[in-house]
Amino acid sequence: MFCKSAYKEIMRQYEIERERAGDLLAERRSKVYADIPRIKKIDEELSAAGIGLVKLLAAGGNDCEKNVSELKSNSKKLSEEKARLMESNGVPENYFSDIFLCPECKDTGHINSGHETVRCRCLKQRLINVCYNLPNRKNLLETENFDTFTMKYYSDVLNESEGLSPKENMKTIHKTALQFVKDFGVKFQNLLLYGDAGLGKTFLCNCIARALLEKERTVLYVTAPKIFKAVEDYRFNRDEMEEPDETIDMLYETELLILDDLGSEFATVVTGAALFDIINERLIMQKPTVISTNLPPAELHEQYSERVVSRIIGYYKVMKFFGDDIRVKKKLTGAR
Repeated sequence: MFCKSAYKEIMRQYEIERERAGDLLAERRSKVYADIPRIKKIDEELSAAGIGLVKLLAAGGNDCEKNVSELKSNSKKLSEEKARLMESNGVPENYFSDIFLCPECKDTGHINSGHETVRCRCLKQRLINVCYNLPNRKNLLETENFDTFTMKYYSDVLNESEGLSPKENMKTIHKTALQFVKDFGVKFQNLLLYGDAGLGKTFLCNCIARALLEKERTVLYVTAPKIFKAVEDYRFNRDEMEEPDETIDMLYETELLILDDLGSEFATVVTGAALFDIINERLIMQKPTVISTNLPPAELHEQYSERVVSRIIGYYKVMKFFGDDIRVKKKLTGAR
């Protein structure tokens, strides 16, 4: 479970991607220069102007300010001419810059933030994917997302004990999930989805994950048993580890943690303490968490400590799923 070499492996991949970007840039420049020789000449003059500017600033002198101003003015005119040439010849404005998979860090994995260098979101998400073996989840998110979400499996017959129909209830839950995505990063929220199996909790979690990944947010989607297995492995093997464990760090660093199927894990003192630490620390750091479980609040009290449940009930928007098992309906109708 430990991904001790994950960082090194990912950085090697970044290097490969930068080489790809460099080759693509050279190929694009070569083509444009061949088709529009004037642009090549402009680039050469702009490069020379840059070198000249450095020399002028280093030399100083009485005429330095005047000469620098003239040089900058000339460079501006050249840049404007280049832009006009590119536009008139159908060359996209970002043709020489839109070559990186991640324009934010330019495929380095790191960005400068003030006086320090920090990990880019793309690096964090790659670490999550490697540590929790998530790449295969991409195919699932292609089919389970807000675009494919449907109400057709939810009955519009009134559920007297709940005071509304499953369809009306699901419309409210769906609206809340969309708002959660819209407000993400602006308003701190947590969600608890509970109800019997087969009612769409995991599907909705996938919808939220896909929507936020498309907004370039880091998302860790993992089942409760897998999280607690990672925690136990770390606890009993950390003294033998040669490098820090990225697996545990990602539980706290990811912008959104989706903890699916809470209550299906084998409950121990270790898992209970780990759950409290994860929930409490993310509350302190104001990092959103979405939890799905088959357990109603009363059974959460039976399985987890009061301090765990009080934080979930107190700081999470609780949404109950009810109705007929969708998987059974799909099987009966032959739907996939």
